[in-house]
Formats: sequence, C-alpha cells, structure tokens
Amino acid sequence: MAKLYFRYGAMGSSKTANAIMVWYNYHERGQNALLLKPAVDTRDGKFTIRSRSGLQAECTLFDALDLDKVRAHAYDCLIVDEAQFLTKEQVELLVRIVDEYQVPVICYGLRTDFQGNFFPGSHWLLALADSIEEVKTICWCGRKATHNARLDGKGGITRQGEQVVLGANDKYIGLCRRHWMEGDPGPGLRAEDLARRKEDGQ
Repeated sequence: MAKLYFRYGAMGSSKTANAIMVWYNYHERGQNALLLKPAVDTRDGKFTIRSRSGLQAECTLFDALDLDKVRAHAYDCLIVDEAQFLTKEQVELLVRIVDEYQVPVICYGLRTDFQGNFFPGSHWLLALADSIEEVKTICWCGRKATHNARLDGKGGITRQGEQVVLGANDKYIGLCRRHWMEGDPGPGLRAEDLARRKEDGQ
C-alpha cells in the first residue's frame, strides 16, 4: 500500500542529504525513483539539489512531472525536496498519485518559516500525509532545533520580510524554541562576537 510521507526538520537537519540518499538507494536496487523540487527553489541551479554536506543530484521540476509516466508506473517512488514550497493543489496531486496510482511519495521540507508560520506545502502535508516524521538536528545550545531563524547579517535574527528568501548557512539557522523566541543565534553569531572578531582581524 503506497503512502505519502512528510519528513520535516529545521534548517541544517540534513533533509536534502536524506532525500538524495533515499533516491540513490532506490537506484542502487534497480528501481526508478524520480527526484523533484518546486520551481521556486533556484538556489543551486534550476535542475540541481545540493545538501549542505556537499551531496548533490540532478532533479526534475515539479511542474514538469509527467503524469502519464506516473500512471504507467514508470517510477517506483517520487521524492520531493523543499516540499514546503508546494501549493495546496500540488499536495493534493501527490495524494492522488499515492491513492489512485499506488506510487509512494516521500516529501522533505521545513515545517515553519522564520516567523513561525506554516508554509503552504507544509500545512497541507501535515494535514494529508499518511506518515509524518521529524528529521532532527540541534540548536547551538545542544537542545533539539525546532525553529528556523533568518539571520539579519548584524549578529542577530529578524522576523521581518518576505516568507521566501532563498539561502542556506549565510541566511538561516536552526534554533530551539527558547533561543528562537529570544532571538539569540548563539556564540560566534551575536553582534558582540562579530565585533570582537572584527577587532581581532578575523
């Protein structure tokens, strides 16, 4: 029985690395898994996904998904990276693929944005997925990171701006709820630490 999986985690939790490894495992076993991403994610190029650890793979844009091939069972699994950027209609399409065509779908993405609000894709995946799993990572303090913070470039975090601003380590960090609420990005990223580094010529 095919299922729709949503595997979510904070920034830096190796979601993309996991997606690539699952895709690789399917191919290693002689099965055909299709790696997808929403068109809005152009950070690593139009047809590439890349993890912070350096793993990368070629992918297909979600909008270019060939439903005829899906119906014909040309794919043993669909794997979607950056699934938080999916629309409600796209998530509903994945539900149909699972229920009507019996093709498993594994989605990886963020649960909430830097303001603590759901992304549209995450909202509907949490509502409709058969299986919801957390990909864990830690805050600088050692607690589990549950929130995504957008760095302001001055040693703090910001809660102002557009929901979607593409970036990685240079723009975002995963924090525990306490440090996200306090706006504390941790040692080395606080304004006083950055000022000290500047004085020391680092």
